[in-house]
Amino acid sequence: MFTFRRKKESTQVALEKIPKHIGVIMDGNGRWAKKRMQPRIMGHKAGMDALQAVTIKASELGVKVLTVYAFSTENWTRPVDEVKFIMSLPVEFFDKYVPELHKNNVKVQMIGDTSRLPKDTLDALNRARELTKRNSGLILNFALNYGGRAEIVSAVKQIAQDVLDARFNTGDITEELIANYLNTATLPYLYRDPDLIIRTSGELRLSNFLPWQSAYSEFYFTDVLWPDFKEKGLVAAIEEYNRRHRRFGGV
Repeated sequence: MFTFRRKKESTQVALEKIPKHIGVIMDGNGRWAKKRMQPRIMGHKAGMDALQAVTIKASELGVKVLTVYAFSTENWTRPVDEVKFIMSLPVEFFDKYVPELHKNNVKVQMIGDTSRLPKDTLDALNRARELTKRNSGLILNFALNYGGRAEIVSAVKQIAQDVLDARFNTGDITEELIANYLNTATLPYLYRDPDLIIRTSGELRLSNFLPWQSAYSEFYFTDVLWPDFKEKGLVAAIEEYNRRHRRFGGV
């Protein structure tokens, strides 16, 4: 059992319920840099440090899957130079941080469309996956060139084709079958849907992140910008999760 004491409170909150799967919308890198009169890319670099810290802390707490929204299908509309830099970050992240994550038994995976990823980015991702594939600890699951609606459209197309190929009929289509066609089908069955979704920087929306999987997720929004979130931010989010009562439509 883990405990966390807030600086402004005298009471101690027990973290008895650790979310098995946490999704994180890592928002606020650009604003973090702007507040410091730095280029936006410096915020993205600081965001990598925060990701390493949060991943190791999540692993220590017993989280099984950490899915991080690294780049959405809509992010391609950002300035070309910024997109190029963001696409270079996985190369730096995997080369700089994965050895340490590997020592912590972290396993790297990815969801999203790899077809548009630059070769260097994809190669770095594949190196990280190969290095950590036998690890049995926390799964660090990168949502890279990921969009929830695109994921569902792709699943529908695959299901339709399988119906045409007579692998099953429309009467066999269930929620469980659809889930088996989503990107998250590569995750352990019990951990496919996030228990908790965190969004930093004060924005109050999902932004096309895991719309199917988040049907019964708890949401935690904070004004803290992602580079400042780190270990204390994660513990505060799980502390709040421990105050919730998940009813899944029941009473």
